[in-house]
Amino acid sequence: MKQEQEKTRYSEADLQEFKGIILDKMRIAREELNSLATSLSSPNANGTDDTAGTYKTLEDGSATLEKEQINQLAARQKKFIEQLEAALVRIENKTYGICRETGKLIPKERLRAVPHTTLSMEAKLKQ
Repeated sequence: MKQEQEKTRYSEADLQEFKGIILDKMRIAREELNSLATSLSSPNANGTDDTAGTYKTLEDGSATLEKEQINQLAARQKKFIEQLEAALVRIENKTYGICRETGKLIPKERLRAVPHTTLSMEAKLKQ
């Protein structure tokens, strides 16, 4: 019976390894998100207060575009952090590493590369 259980889910040691990987990625993602938030809240260090009005208009357009890009990056980081948090919940529930489509174990190599995944490559390629 015990062997059968090990084939359907990862061992406690494996789950702890993945938890460490996820916590590490989460720490880095939060640092990057904080950095993005800081760059959004601080005024442009390369201000154009002393230049002609024509250049200021161009600069404002560029600054707006840059802020939009930073906002998009921040939104992606937030989503990534949420996905990592959901993976931690799956670890606690002992359902981590099980493909939501096939019900089979996702290979460790894939989980190490994409620790928040819920799909095996087989299922991902069918999408």
